[in-house]
Amino acid sequence: MSVADIRQKYGKFELLETGMADTPTEQFTRWFSETLEAGVPEPNAMTLATIGADQRPSARIVLLKGFDERGFVFYTNYESRKGHDLAAHPHASLLFFWQPLERQVRIEGRIEKTSAEESDEYYRSRPLGSRIGAWVSPQSQPITRNALESRNAELTSSMGDDPARPPHWGGYRVVPHYVEFWQGRPSRLHDRLVYRLQDNSNWALERLAP
Repeated sequence: MSVADIRQKYGKFELLETGMADTPTEQFTRWFSETLEAGVPEPNAMTLATIGADQRPSARIVLLKGFDERGFVFYTNYESRKGHDLAAHPHASLLFFWQPLERQVRIEGRIEKTSAEESDEYYRSRPLGSRIGAWVSPQSQPITRNALESRNAELTSSMGDDPARPPHWGGYRVVPHYVEFWQGRPSRLHDRLVYRLQDNSNWALERLAP
């Protein structure tokens, strides 16, 4: 079988305007709850796409760690490649793909950092190894495995059980202006319903051709 012959038939669900919530956050909450109920692996895994100072795109998987009407939150090293990208161009796109439910969610918006208090609270909730790891890794910089493991051993020994959050590590919030809910349908006639922010307060819903 060639790559071109790989196909997936869709048709488990449909997505109609009459069943959509008033806001994308409410609709996302519904769908996210359904991914949990369905046992979808790593439902909070999402592709984060950014643009660097060189105008070139870059994408990677990160984990959603919170969401509400303000936006969608993830945490990372501010000095990583993604951090430099977001400093140069404070806009980003997120993509969730929940294959067992034949669903995607696309989110586009501006970027803001979470407050120090929010970042501290989440940092304290992480396992100790992950908290120390935030100090260990000069993320996106060249390093050998031996150097990384040596630094981890050194800091694990010296930092104790309650390390403070590194100043170069914290949260970002994607504040959306565009949220698209995609439901796979037969014959590639997929449902695509989009919320677009109007006047910084109201959301308009429309259907896009698949």
